[in-house]
Amino acid sequence: MSSIDTSKVATSNRTDAATASKPGRAGSLATWADDRLGLASAMKKNLRKVFPDHWSFMLGEIALWSFVVLLLTGVFLTLWFNPSMGHITYEGSYDQLRGVGMSESMASTLHISFDVRGGLLMRQMHHWAASIFVASMMVHLLRVAFTGAYRKPRELNWVIGCLLLLLGTLEGFTGYSLPDDLLSGTGVRAADGFLKATPVVGTYMSFLLFGGEFPGESIIPRLYIIHVLLIPGILLALIAAHMLLLVYHKHTQWPGPGRTEQNVVGYPMLPVYAAKAGGFFFMVFGVIAIMGGLMSINPVWKFGPYDPTKVTAGSQPDWYMGWPDGLLRIIPTGWESVIFGYTISWNVMLPILILPPLMLVILMLLPFIEGWITGDKRDHHLLQRPRNAPTRTAVMVALMTFYGLAWAAGGNDIIAIRLDLSINQITYFMRVAIFLGPILAFWITRRWCISLQRHDNEKLLHGYETGVITRSPEGAYAERHLPINPTSAYTLTARDRDEVYTVGSDTDAAGVDAPNSRSEKLRAKLSSWMYSHNVQKPTRAELEEAHHHAEHEAELQAGLDHPVDGHQFDDHRLRDTTDVPLRD
Repeated sequence: MSSIDTSKVATSNRTDAATASKPGRAGSLATWADDRLGLASAMKKNLRKVFPDHWSFMLGEIALWSFVVLLLTGVFLTLWFNPSMGHITYEGSYDQLRGVGMSESMASTLHISFDVRGGLLMRQMHHWAASIFVASMMVHLLRVAFTGAYRKPRELNWVIGCLLLLLGTLEGFTGYSLPDDLLSGTGVRAADGFLKATPVVGTYMSFLLFGGEFPGESIIPRLYIIHVLLIPGILLALIAAHMLLLVYHKHTQWPGPGRTEQNVVGYPMLPVYAAKAGGFFFMVFGVIAIMGGLMSINPVWKFGPYDPTKVTAGSQPDWYMGWPDGLLRIIPTGWESVIFGYTISWNVMLPILILPPLMLVILMLLPFIEGWITGDKRDHHLLQRPRNAPTRTAVMVALMTFYGLAWAAGGNDIIAIRLDLSINQITYFMRVAIFLGPILAFWITRRWCISLQRHDNEKLLHGYETGVITRSPEGAYAERHLPINPTSAYTLTARDRDEVYTVGSDTDAAGVDAPNSRSEKLRAKLSSWMYSHNVQKPTRAELEEAHHHAEHEAELQAGLDHPVDGHQFDDHRLRDTTDVPLRD
């Protein structure tokens, strides 16, 4: 047994017990802080926290890292941007606008773009990061909804995610309004009209925001404070709450062998997950930098300064503000009512002031509505495949279809020009499609999911199609099926059977109507609508019978084997490699 030199770690005279050496200054400081804050035990636990590994979980990280890029580039831009509506004559380096009158905010934007080293790159990175931030949040929310990750205990985190999407959209609007160019000024002018369409208080809200009659001299400074201070502060707080709840509830994971509702299978925070997350940040940063350097976005010098007497042809907001604009374009004009002396402009209120907030409220209430219908009070940490929740998937696709059609309607003029079509015909088509499209999408999606459920059951019971055609002695042709591997079978069966809620007696023992009987009847109808058409996974008896039948077929076909070309197995992931080797 080799001796150990303890002089490096402890002090000893070789006769008394070794005593630990005194810690250094850094160790003493860490001990002092831990005695008062208790961070060591919490950090030890959380730094070893396990996170599952799947590409779909990176969608939320794209939103997080793009927000970090927004902060970094935004700090750079604030050093040179002047949020003032004071009127000056531009004398900068961009010759086409030299001598033109404009606001100081527009002039400083041109200065950043053409005179500050790296300024145009930072501007375009900032704008691209904003678009990616909103887009990745949308896709992340869709992933959460389609997989049922918003179920208990993550309902509040879903609400926070919806609020983050709303605030990210408003942050984008305030951001691209700051340069005070002709395009952004047109958007601000539209926002003023939306405010004034609010019954009773509309004109007061407009005067309060603009500091007087539009455009006033206060809107750009106020939007600047909202953009760099108010909304980012709220976003940071909500993102922190979102991440803390993620750590507290532990991450969801896809079903598979060894994965249960009580554990998480994956890699620890340190060193694996932290290294992957850090590398992914640089990937997101690099992609945004490439986009900012090679792909022009928001070229304000082409639009020129804002002039209330002008409007750009084909003017459109950034894409994430396009769907309310589309609804505004296709709604019939002239829908007005006068109530108690106040004019109600329905053609503005419905597409701008009612439908967007209504869509947000519907999104936030989805997990609570589903929980009430199912009556499921359990915690869920395993995700569902979208096909195993056909109604939920169909509802989300219907909402996506509504959003997509409204978004496309926002470009009806561009579509008409590019495709040489009548803008009136496009508008009439969108008015019909906006109602029929979501209904058709719901029906197709649900039927599609149910068909996929049947297909999964066929694979479980009869195996997968090998592409090998055999002929029996009687002359009958049949395709050989082989059993799928145990891992795939486990994944397909790792789901609960759906239970349709039924109402008990409508009256109690005394013949009096039971309380909440109407809501219970509604809940039962919704539960039947949600689950009654689903295809449930096979029972154990059905699986055993199918396997027994497959073994009997294998015995009958034992003498029919013959070499083939090696391409008879279509899906190699599903075959059991230990039992059925591929033939070459």
